[in-house]
Amino acid sequence: MTEQPDVPVPAPQTVGPPCTQCGVPACVHWQRRLTDDELGDYLALVQHRRDELTELADPQLPPPDFGPMPCPGDVTRAVYACVDHAISIDAASLIHAKSCTAPPCNCTPEPAPQSEPEPEPQQLPPGWG
Repeated sequence: MTEQPDVPVPAPQTVGPPCTQCGVPACVHWQRRLTDDELGDYLALVQHRRDELTELADPQLPPPDFGPMPCPGDVTRAVYACVDHAISIDAASLIHAKSCTAPPCNCTPEPAPQSEPEPEPQQLPPGWG
């Protein structure tokens, strides 16, 4: 027979990213575009990684083709917030401007992507109705 503990043992708490404003564990996040400085750092990192991969590539094979560098509209950064600094779920579902200092949100977020229209129903051949 195993002995039961007198006091329940609490489950371990997971610690997520901290709130951008106060450092308390975050409960919500949203996306915003990178600032000019952040974008410059990101592009330098991407270029450095491409240079490393080119240097490590097999010289007997064609050089790697990485495609174009990312554009400002291709990259976002997560913004984390605690309960006290959270924004609404509708606002959090949109991508915010690089200058957004939410909360409070002082920008006009990008519109949500539009869903594709429903395809026209196919007409059945005569006698299939």
